[in-house]
Amino acid sequence: MSDTPHDILQPRRTEERIARRIARAGICSRREAEQLILEGLVTVNGELLESPAFTVTDRDMVTVRGVKLPSAEPVRLWRYYKPRGLVVSNKDDKGRETVFSALPTNMPRVISVGRLDIDSEGLLLLTNDGALSRHMELPSTGWTRKYRVRVRGVVDADKLSALEDGVTIDGIHYGSALAQLDTQMSSNAWLTVAIREGKNREVRHLMEYLGYPVSRLIRISYGPFPLGKLVEGEVAEVKSGVLAEQLGLTPQTPGTSNGPQRGGARRPRSGSGSASGAGAGGRGRPSAAAGRPRKPGQQNRRPRPQNDKKR
Repeated sequence: MSDTPHDILQPRRTEERIARRIARAGICSRREAEQLILEGLVTVNGELLESPAFTVTDRDMVTVRGVKLPSAEPVRLWRYYKPRGLVVSNKDDKGRETVFSALPTNMPRVISVGRLDIDSEGLLLLTNDGALSRHMELPSTGWTRKYRVRVRGVVDADKLSALEDGVTIDGIHYGSALAQLDTQMSSNAWLTVAIREGKNREVRHLMEYLGYPVSRLIRISYGPFPLGKLVEGEVAEVKSGVLAEQLGLTPQTPGTSNGPQRGGARRPRSGSGSASGAGAGGRGRPSAAAGRPRKPGQQNRRPRPQNDKKR
């Protein structure tokens, strides 16, 4: 059973299950912690632990793979602009650079919320809490992942509607996705694509299925958290109050913004400004239209004031 948002953000209790303690330290998710225990990689006070059904306190010394577990910190979340060419993994067998080795040195140990493949860029959420990562990844959370996608070829807008009811590709079923044609050029086009499941390379597979190979893919939002104006390699922490609000633990306040707390060094701007300032997705049916720029000369309509003259 997964933790609720309230369970995740509440202060750490004096006694808690061992898998929860490991997840709160940012090592891995709670389910992965249980597997580490079954593999004989966890000790408590020098004794090898054989079952996840074990409770620890602040006085117990826990090790994972021989390394002492760090003290649990308050739950934190960061927005990170992942550049192309980085692998979302702690280690890469091919020796390629990873996201975690490229992060600013003042960052604590973090894990990612979901992944982006090596050729993709844009918003990657990072957290120091495994339970929060797991909660945000679950399809049942209902959060939309939104992307700006450049594809090759001339796009038939009618073909994009075929994705709304879901499709099955090579035996794998992909749920409802919304794709909107934004700009068509001579040999390629820009689309906005919104999905909720986030399966491995899902957007790329969907576009290939329609006959439009992807040449660039930028994630511009994950649920209520936008890429915003981050540049490549930049990290911005989400304020704790904003995190609690977006998890539904505080009343919605008009005008509240999840403005970033800047942290760490920036990488040079790559010249890509197409994903900046994107709108945030939310729960429910994916929406590809949100966050699109207005057409030149287009303005928001305002209601006409009512006539208050006395008759």
